Amino acid sequence: QVQLVESGGGLVQAGGSLRLSCAASGRTFSIYSMGWFRQAPGKEREFVTAISWNGGSSTYYTDSVKGRFTISKDNAKNTVYLQMNSLKPEDTAVYYCAANTRDYNLYTPTTWGQGTQVTVSS
Repeated sequence: QVQLVESGGGLVQAGGSLRLSCAASGRTFSIYSMGWFRQAPGKEREFVTAISWNGGSSTYYTDSVKGRFTISKDNAKNTVYLQMNSLKPEDTAVYYCAANTRDYNLYTPTTWGQGTQVTVSS
């Protein structure tokens, strides 16, 4: 099994930046991809971004964050990062780290972190 622990959420003004981290532990060799999802109040959880874990660093983003968010990883530390710049109030949500240990499907993770709150004030 894989365990995920996020950190780095908080309150920031619009236009500001935050960096989230997600540390993986356990059977990390079984990870195909890692990424971030978010869930705003009253809305469904949505895909934000993902990165391939072993054998490359392909990245994928939802349209609303392209050019503002950057996902990266450090395989040696089993950690994935989400750098969020030019934050907007609509980015306010609980952000969840996710990993897929079954296949390369980015949108159906098998493991979730506990979530970290990101609040962007206008």
